[in-house]
Amino acid sequence: MSSTERPPDERDWSEVQSSAEFVELRRRLRVFVFPMTGFFLLWYLVYVLLADYAHGFMATKVFGNVNVGLILGLLQFASTFVITGVYVRYANRKLDPLATKLREDIEGATPAGGAG
Repeated sequence: MSSTERPPDERDWSEVQSSAEFVELRRRLRVFVFPMTGFFLLWYLVYVLLADYAHGFMATKVFGNVNVGLILGLLQFASTFVITGVYVRYANRKLDPLATKLREDIEGATPAGGAG
């Protein structure tokens, strides 16, 4: 190891944070997380407001004893799983390759000990 190349534990982390790769990784994360969080919170708020102020609408029977409120409540759970799946796919395609490259640049291209 040359005198200019330091191990990761001695690395200047502000240098890493200001690197183009790290800035791009944060940008990609924010491009997904902020809009998706806003969407989910809005969807949840609409559900809560409907449950509180639109009793008649939420009590509307769809079939049997199943009403609109029950369907929208179950869709809250379903949307959580869908958002999680979409995030995993996004992370696998857009975040993980860049994070792996950044980690390899920080640690060096060859991982020590094969654990990782």
